[in-house]
Amino acid sequence: MYITDPADLFLRTEGLILNTTHKILLVLVLVFSCGIVLGVLYTHSLAPGTGYPAKTAIASKQAPEPIGPYSQAVRSGGFVYLSGQVGIDPATGNLTGEIEEQTIRAMENQRAVLAESGLSFSDVVQTRIYLADLNDFTTVNRVYGTFFTAPYPARSTVQVAGLPKGALVEIEMVAENR
Repeated sequence: MYITDPADLFLRTEGLILNTTHKILLVLVLVFSCGIVLGVLYTHSLAPGTGYPAKTAIASKQAPEPIGPYSQAVRSGGFVYLSGQVGIDPATGNLTGEIEEQTIRAMENQRAVLAESGLSFSDVVQTRIYLADLNDFTTVNRVYGTFFTAPYPARSTVQVAGLPKGALVEIEMVAENR
């Protein structure tokens, strides 16, 4: 018997010759299996032993210490997730002034956490702004705009029932870890 198809060398066992349909199915199963193995190896290479990207807490002494069981920021995968910052002066632990001052202080606090991460506002890809009063939107938007240049991060702004320590604004961010 002559073999005319080189694939027959690999797909022939004990005198059993597979037809074309069986060959295609066998090749698909092999490709699928290799994909699963490579996916598992890649996932485990991100953080050996866990299967998930490593998570690292980031803390800056130039920003207020957390007032609960959370980190100022966490680096995971390709991003740094910054917890919300309110207008607390890290030196005194007190809220600063009215909406404009609180917005500036919240952004300066985020700048400190970004710097501790080795990042800046240009690395921010998303922000969320929480306002105690949506009537403060124009003021917050004006101040916020002075900290960023185009392309601006994606953003949501919502009014909430209340913020920690009676703050008027809270700003959280996600930055790309470059």
